[in-house]
Amino acid sequence: MNKGDLVTKVAEEANLTKTQATEAVNCVMSCIGDALKDGDKASLVGFGTFSVTRREARMGRNPKTGAAIQIPAKNVVKFKPGKELTESVN
Repeated sequence: MNKGDLVTKVAEEANLTKTQATEAVNCVMSCIGDALKDGDKASLVGFGTFSVTRREARMGRNPKTGAAIQIPAKNVVKFKPGKELTESVN
């Protein structure tokens, strides 16, 4: 499922126009992104939790040349599925 499929499904399920559904989906994604940028977690009960963790700088290897390279530190987004989501796919 891509974003367009999600918008279509939301429009059908919530009895909205595609424009309204697009705005709703964009708003949800934007709000989750804003929370993560602020260092907060975004928990959707039954679905899961989005969080940000810091990945420290480390040494790696260029697979083509084998040369050692420095990989810079960065923030990464993690997702932990909720119990209901996990049970629904099994």
